[in-house]
Amino acid sequence: ELAAATDNFSDDNRIGTGSFGTVYRGVLPDGREVAIKRGGVGSSGMDAIAKKKFQDKESAFQSELEFLTRLHHRHLVTLVGFCAEDDERLLVYDFMPNGTQQERIFAINLNSWQMRIGIALQAARGIEYLHTYAVPPIIHRDIKSSNILIDAECSARVSDFGLSLMGPSDGESHLSLTAAGTVGYMDPEYYRLQQLTTKSDVYSFGVVLLEILTGKRAIIVENRLKLRQNPQLPVNVVDFAVPFILAGQVISILDPRIGLPEEADEMEAVLIVAELAEECVRLEGKERPSMGEIV
Repeated sequence: ELAAATDNFSDDNRIGTGSFGTVYRGVLPDGREVAIKRGGVGSSGMDAIAKKKFQDKESAFQSELEFLTRLHHRHLVTLVGFCAEDDERLLVYDFMPNGTQQERIFAINLNSWQMRIGIALQAARGIEYLHTYAVPPIIHRDIKSSNILIDAECSARVSDFGLSLMGPSDGESHLSLTAAGTVGYMDPEYYRLQQLTTKSDVYSFGVVLLEILTGKRAIIVENRLKLRQNPQLPVNVVDFAVPFILAGQVISILDPRIGLPEEADEMEAVLIVAELAEECVRLEGKERPSMGEIV
């Protein structure tokens, strides 16, 4: 049924990728639109490297299935079904017709500060739920703009729990494990010490806020290409934006495609977001706010 819904997982229905696999748009027999995430199929005949990748995808499938069957919040994606038959692994979600926050920012669909800040607040509430209200707490480990989906009502939904882990228990302050995540969003303290805390998600969310403010991607590709000519160019949005925020020059980094906020309260909101973003991306986790404080 799911193969038929996606025209046998055709490239025409392919809409993205995640930690677990490729995502396809599908239409069920009752007309309902869904997003179907498909992991790699079949492990027989693989070499050691391929088997490791298959095992990683299997782990991501189990992680996402475990978390989303017990997590229910209006700003998290909704799992509506799954398939684990032989070597086939499929996860089925409500379809998000407005794509990802990343797509909307860089295609200038989120063309007002009110819209951008609203999406950020909704995503923050979803992450706060994971950290504060889920039992035990959950650390997402891969917060980024492409994992914040936008539904038909232009409401944000945090997605992709393939790397997520239950937070520390028994009085421990962190989990000790090899760093994982996405370059540009990954907490440098987590990468350096290999100690995961909820503040690692806070750092990643801070990068998302800076993308919202500046309209620049986490990794500024055009600057990386110019490093030989100018080694001082910032290659990520944190190094680009934070010096301006600390100097009180937030206006200098705002996405020029939107323009400056016209109303005083809107400008105040943008300045608050900039200050929060700077606090989120501080090098030491103890200096960052919690998601509850952000919300």
